[in-house]
Amino acid sequence: MNTLITHPNFGEPGRRDRHAFSPGDDFYEALIETHRDLDDERSQMLNARLVLLLANHIGDLRVLREALAAARQGV
Repeated sequence: MNTLITHPNFGEPGRRDRHAFSPGDDFYEALIETHRDLDDERSQMLNARLVLLLANHIGDLRVLREALAAARQGV
């Protein structure tokens, strides 16, 4: 992986979705469910842990810097 992928890129091996947005919706639903019943402090802690886990999984510092810059542009 050399550059940040910004187009929809969700999916599960062996699963064919009728609509391209369905896997992204499934992820969003799982994310919201993961935050259920957490207060603001624990929700922020969960987000921080998730970011670090996914950053470690990606591993490529160039891609991570690109993602940080793209996320910052929207704030």
